[in-house]
Amino acid sequence: MPNRLAHETSPYLLQHADNPVDWWPWSAEAFEEARKSGKPVLLSVGYSSCHWCHVMAHESFEDQETADYLNAHFVSVKVDREERPDVDAVYMEAVQAATGQGGWPMTVFLTPDAEPFYFGTYFPPAPRQGSPSFRQVLEGVHSAWTDRRDEVAEVAEKIVRDLAGREIAFGDTQVPGEEDLAGALLGLTRDYDAGHGGFGGAPKFPPSMAIEFLLRHHARTGAEGALQMAADTCERMARGGIYDQLAGGFARYSVDREWVVPHFEKMLYDNALLCRVYAHLWRSTGSDLARRVALETADFMVRELRTNEGGFASALDADSDDGTGKHVEGAYYVWTPAQLREVLGEQDAELAADYFGVTQEGTFEEGASVLQLPQSEGVFDAERIASIRARLLEARGERPAPGRDDKVVAAWNGLAVAALAETGAYFDRPDLIEAALGAADLLVRLHLDEHARLARTSKDGRVGANAGVLEDYADVSEGFLALASVTGEGVWLEFAGFLLDHVLVQFTDEESGTLYDTAADAEKLIRRPQDPTDNATPSGWSAAAGALLSYAAQTGAEPHRAAAERALGVVKALGPRAPRFIGWGLATAEALLDGPREVAVVGPVDDPATKELHRAALLATAPGAVVAVGAPDSDELPLLAERLLVSGEPTAYVCRNFTCDAPTTDVDRLREALKR
Repeated sequence: MPNRLAHETSPYLLQHADNPVDWWPWSAEAFEEARKSGKPVLLSVGYSSCHWCHVMAHESFEDQETADYLNAHFVSVKVDREERPDVDAVYMEAVQAATGQGGWPMTVFLTPDAEPFYFGTYFPPAPRQGSPSFRQVLEGVHSAWTDRRDEVAEVAEKIVRDLAGREIAFGDTQVPGEEDLAGALLGLTRDYDAGHGGFGGAPKFPPSMAIEFLLRHHARTGAEGALQMAADTCERMARGGIYDQLAGGFARYSVDREWVVPHFEKMLYDNALLCRVYAHLWRSTGSDLARRVALETADFMVRELRTNEGGFASALDADSDDGTGKHVEGAYYVWTPAQLREVLGEQDAELAADYFGVTQEGTFEEGASVLQLPQSEGVFDAERIASIRARLLEARGERPAPGRDDKVVAAWNGLAVAALAETGAYFDRPDLIEAALGAADLLVRLHLDEHARLARTSKDGRVGANAGVLEDYADVSEGFLALASVTGEGVWLEFAGFLLDHVLVQFTDEESGTLYDTAADAEKLIRRPQDPTDNATPSGWSAAAGALLSYAAQTGAEPHRAAAERALGVVKALGPRAPRFIGWGLATAEALLDGPREVAVVGPVDDPATKELHRAALLATAPGAVVAVGAPDSDELPLLAERLLVSGEPTAYVCRNFTCDAPTTDVDRLREALKR
């Protein structure tokens, strides 16, 4: 019999709707039930493409005996971290503070007042490597709750007090300057893995936001080392197993430092961020590899993640049926030499094994290999390789596909809109711009209410109940601002303005300029979450600073620029110390130091000269440059106001810091002006 999760929209919660555990969704009613029954709360947090979440569900939550014990002694609450990042952030902070590490599934025991008192992540069904079994944990917590309730209450109160004391020291009230960004570059250089690209050791995550900073820093200062780190990291990732060599798109991270074996789930946010990074790398270097990867990643998102409503699904699962009915991580993606021979025949299989690095021993489990491009030298027959790739892709398509989380998350769709709009514009792919417009349209129609408030998620055209958080407002604004620059349609700038006004009113501390992850009128948790550091995506704080700065450059709105500058104070404090974890903030600081440039292109929209000037403006590497394009008498975008044609020809204007260059009708002069 389905439990209470059967009525939820989250695919992750629906995965648990048939568990024998009597799950509740996160709700006031669940905690009221805990108060009435005198039971503690088990909070279990995960997401649909999380491998170990599936493992724990299968081992424990699908087990009748474990479920009976949970139902007798606990009120069990299941949360999708992608729907409720605020709940996840607050309790993850507690887990990390108590245990020194975190991760998903996250398992936290709470009082009926939602105060945490015992923590963990994955618990096995039997004791393992010093870790107690889940049943032992449940029995220990039940015993403490029953026999030592006062002690538990004291622990919970102390944890909440400690969390409240962890308010962020805002750092410097000044904006970061040359010295701070040079210090951040030095910090990244120290952490750089010169042998394999990327930063730090295993596991290794794609550092998309740090790469964006490196590209902008190079554009502004000419620092060759910054460009080299960005380009080499991008090449290593694109040649590694973290990149899908047959169909495009990136997996979540690499379990090793060489980018060989990925954790196989594919997330929308990684692919949106990396698509944009590779497009920007191409813009900086003209690299054929960067162009190919940007387009393949864009095509992957449109082909495999676009929903019927025009939005983009959250993720593809890491696990899939291995053909025997057993769900195995990576089964869809890996190959043995025998499987290559079966599809390709002896000779082509030998070539494919050499080209993609498939060995008899394998690079993954049970003799299977993750496809890579290990050969940086040597000549291969391009037509034959294309044929091999097509046949392998077709054969892979016959395998049981990984599950898809069809939930549309506002923030991640905003990132996808920005990536697809720019990639479509750079490479003359109007279909990608159309895909960006389709997702933006869905966000406006479904996620935005009449007060311009954002809902966090939707699924199958049905909007979710959870309010948008700061990253939703910031990343959707970022997507709309990119669309305004690419299309010249002022409506996207207007929508960005509505969202960013909410950021100023609902998410910003008036006195300090500090940003919070939840709105002032959002549900009150044990602490109001607030984190300026980037994780898998830009922090809401950094993303808001970036969007506010771009909006101010497009409109001249002083309150938005002032808010962006105040928000960047934290980058001055953290950039030189922890540059890997505030890359988007550093990238935004680069834009601030460069102006950012404001480019207005006026001319008849169908005139080839207008299009050429517009394209040159979009392809400028000047950090954070904003672009407006339209007819001379257009009131679509504020930057076009009072801009006249010169000698009746399409004309470009470049301004920064309240100073403008002489208008030009010459595309080479425009390029030169945007390089300086």
